[in-house]
Amino acid sequence: MTKRIVLADPRGFCAGVDRAILTVQTILKAANPSRTDDLPPVYVRRQIVHNKHVVEELSAQGAVFVQELAEIPDSAASAGIPIVFSAHGVSPAVKAEAAARGMHVVDATCPLVSKVHREVLRFVKEGYEIIYIGHKGHDEAVGVVGESPEHVHLIEHESDVDSLDFSSDTKLVLLSQTTLSVDETAGTIAALKERFPWLEMPPNSDICYATSNRQAAVKLVAEQSDCVVIVGSANSSNSVRLMEVAQEGLNTRFGGVLDGACGKAHRVDDASELDPAWFDGVESVGISSGASVPDELVSGVIESLQSQGFNDVATIETIKENMHFVLPSELRKKPVR
Repeated sequence: MTKRIVLADPRGFCAGVDRAILTVQTILKAANPSRTDDLPPVYVRRQIVHNKHVVEELSAQGAVFVQELAEIPDSAASAGIPIVFSAHGVSPAVKAEAAARGMHVVDATCPLVSKVHREVLRFVKEGYEIIYIGHKGHDEAVGVVGESPEHVHLIEHESDVDSLDFSSDTKLVLLSQTTLSVDETAGTIAALKERFPWLEMPPNSDICYATSNRQAAVKLVAEQSDCVVIVGSANSSNSVRLMEVAQEGLNTRFGGVLDGACGKAHRVDDASELDPAWFDGVESVGISSGASVPDELVSGVIESLQSQGFNDVATIETIKENMHFVLPSELRKKPVR
């Protein structure tokens, strides 16, 4: 029997990630090569997207990544050096710090994340307390909660519901991190509705279209694969969840009983992390990638598997994505240095 690869489509870059990376690339291309100061052409606060290869590539082109704005010298503001906010968004406190220092900010926050920020402000203005399902410490969650820390109550798991205490006359609404899935939040939402029957759902789902589409595709891939490889970094929420969804699909296919290497899902940053032992006795390998993963990394995994005899490549396509976001307004107004 021919060993084969089952490739998920859609996979990889989403519109928000593509926009964020293109934002930094656009600034780098527009940078003045004749500058005589020692400042870089652009600073980026945190990883522009959660993928180490993307960050390393942009760093090699001249971008300087910092954890906090305090690491950026005051001379950057006076020189007009752009400071890019990552796709995950930032809190008002970070924006205020940048404004106070006169920094030239280019905000590459994903528009779908920005929508959740606006929802927080609107609901708080209308007198709501907000229950927010997200990962503690994740850049997106930190930014959203930062819009109104006293009114946004972050929980991660169903077990956290018991820690909440609201009276029946409290206006409550639910929001969630965009990289979570409907399946991932279903149990928590059910527990919340049981505890707080008057809890209101957001007017539109906050779950990112790319998150939903990639998880739907990987479920189908798992149904036709002996094992699955997800390409993505460990700090990428959507990549880690893709691996979990793939594992759930494999558990269903194999009844939760592992047969050697069959029935396992793996996550790698790139082909160098593949272990040949994962594919002993395997006839079909499913492949997908997180929303911040360049497709050349997937191609590298495919080439590595082909060298091990997986020469037949089949693609499972669930939906055509045509979402596109324009560059941040700061880049459309005037050229950057």
